[in-house]
Amino acid sequence: MHEIEPFYNWEKHYVAAEDRKSPFYGRDYNMNQYEHDIYGYYIHPLWDDIESETLYVKILFADYKKTFAIIELFGEWNDTLHNDIMYFKRNVIDHLLAEGISQFILIGENILNFHGSDDEYYAEWFEEIEDGWIAVVGSRDHIEREWKRYRLDYYLNFGGTLHLENWRTMQPQPFYELVKSLIIRRLM
Repeated sequence: MHEIEPFYNWEKHYVAAEDRKSPFYGRDYNMNQYEHDIYGYYIHPLWDDIESETLYVKILFADYKKTFAIIELFGEWNDTLHNDIMYFKRNVIDHLLAEGISQFILIGENILNFHGSDDEYYAEWFEEIEDGWIAVVGSRDHIEREWKRYRLDYYLNFGGTLHLENWRTMQPQPFYELVKSLIIRRLM
């Protein structure tokens, strides 16, 4: 687990710890000490803590003019035991919504497991973005099956054309434009 790092090739374009509008502004990362763990397994120190025991994030890019953010997730998304969506919504999403972000691209390939509960926070998030959307790129098949089981496909766009294996080869703006075009096709 400690070898899984957040994607860092876009740091020349954006660093959340240097963005005054980011919920992680001013964060210092100690690369010599592992502080956080998931079920007793230490994780890489570059993942950002959202007060959840099992879910960590990294804001890879935010554009406040185009109103979008790209966020990578890591760990077990456990709404059943830990109400992870509450922590994610309150400690990250609400902050970005207040800064005008309404389009969210979640990178889901490092979500290792999902345990659902009710959809209250998803519905709240969905209602607050009005003309925006939430897309999940690269999520695992078993995660998508669970999201469908809990009817989260009403709020989250995932699967199909959003399985973009080459997203790391793109720059943030063209990646956003590609995902946006895929979402617009789905909504028409």
